[in-house]
Formats: sequence, structure tokens, C-alpha cells
Amino acid sequence: MQENISQLLEIMTRLRDPENGCPWDIEQDFTSIAPYTIEEAYEVDEAIRADDMDALKDELGDLLLQVVFHAEMAREAGHFNFSDVVAGISEKMTRRHPHVFADSNIRDADQQSKAWEVQKAEERAAEAGKHNNRAPSALDGVANALPALMRAEKNQKRASRVGFDWCESGPMIEKIAEELVEINDAKSEPVDPKHLRLECGDLLFSCVNLVRHLGVDAEHALRDSNAKFENRFRRMESVVQGENKRVDEKTLEQLEEIWQQVKAEE
Repeated sequence: MQENISQLLEIMTRLRDPENGCPWDIEQDFTSIAPYTIEEAYEVDEAIRADDMDALKDELGDLLLQVVFHAEMAREAGHFNFSDVVAGISEKMTRRHPHVFADSNIRDADQQSKAWEVQKAEERAAEAGKHNNRAPSALDGVANALPALMRAEKNQKRASRVGFDWCESGPMIEKIAEELVEINDAKSEPVDPKHLRLECGDLLFSCVNLVRHLGVDAEHALRDSNAKFENRFRRMESVVQGENKRVDEKTLEQLEEIWQQVKAEE
């Protein structure tokens, strides 16, 4: 395994060689590569959801390449190298699992989870201490770059851990109804686009909160709904095409009838 990793590191070094490397790889920087890193992470998720182990192997390789790419650029700039990345995560995992790697009596999964959160909270406090103008927060460490649904859920979970949360779903359902009323008011004339956008965001945030309380991952739930919509829409298109028609030649009522038909066939 060490030989394979060394080979991959050497490949990236050669690709980035200023004189004999690949022009495209040479001109990349952290910012230009970041979108590819995010894309590869999503493709890993897609392979897992498809239960395609061959694809998962390939996608994990692509994601690993992204780590190597960033580490090589950091090495060139004198910041750190791939070995530092591996050493850092190894130290972190050892520190966060004292029940495995140190003298700890934790054996219950719930206790371990609580200890994990305590450890991460201490790390966040230490990080906040590096910024003298900022007090530690339960929300520290939630990445701004996360997809909005994931970030909303993480923020809500962090707030819940310190007691800022509803105990049951009833008030959240009432909150969603309240937000719908506010959206209806906001869309009345004269429309303030910014205000309307903020109210729509409040509705989405409240929906994520309810979904979280029901034990459902909001991001995955919406992906499932996207996949379901796409499947039904494509089947509806097939029905229309079977009539030698285009979708835009049908009335909304006709399309709704076909839509209900394909739903009933599931």
C-alpha cells in the first residue's frame, strides 16, 4: 500500500512540474480545484446510494486524488505536505477515541458519542482562543461552504445540544404554518424581493428543523424527492412522446392526468 501511495504522490509531483508537467495541472490553485473536490465527494455519495462498489472504488480514488492535489500545492508553497495531513488526522482520531487508544472505561456507544462531542467542543474552544476578538460558540466549526440544507441541520443540532430546541414536533408544525402566512403576506403588493427571499428561507429552515426532529436527514430526503420527480417526469415525457406530441403541446390539465397515471403505476 505504501508503494501505491508513493506512486500517486510522485504522479502528482510530475503533473505539477513547472517545466515538464501538465499545463492544466500546473495552472491550478486551491480555489480552482475546490469545486472538483466537492464534486468528487458528491460522486462518492452517489455511488454509495447506488450500492455500486466498483463505482465507489473509482470515486474514492478520485477523491483521494483531490487530497493529494491540495497537499502537493501546499507542499510547493511551504505550508504542509501529504504526510502532515495523514499525521494530523491520525493524531485527531487517536485523541477523540480514548476508549480505544488510551486508558478509558467508555464502552457504551451513547457515552462515547457524548465524549466525542465534549472533545470537539474543547477543540472548538481552543480554536476560538486563537481569535482574541471572538468568544467560543456552539456553532463554531460549521463550514460556511456546506450545502444550505446540511448547514441548517448542523446549526440546529449544535443549538439543540446546549438546550435551545423544541421538545416535540407540534410547535414546529405551527411554526411552518406561521411562515407560510408570512410568505403569503410578503408576496402581496408591493413586493420586496429581499424580504420575500428571507421569508422563504425561514420556511425552509423551519422545514429542516421538523425533518430533523423526525429523525430524517433533510439533504438525503430532498435528493430522494428529486430522484422521484425526475423518474416520474421522464415517464410522463415518454407517454407524451408515445402520442407523437411534445410536452409543451399539452395543457396543464392533460399533463396532470398523465402524471397521476404514472404515479399509479409505481
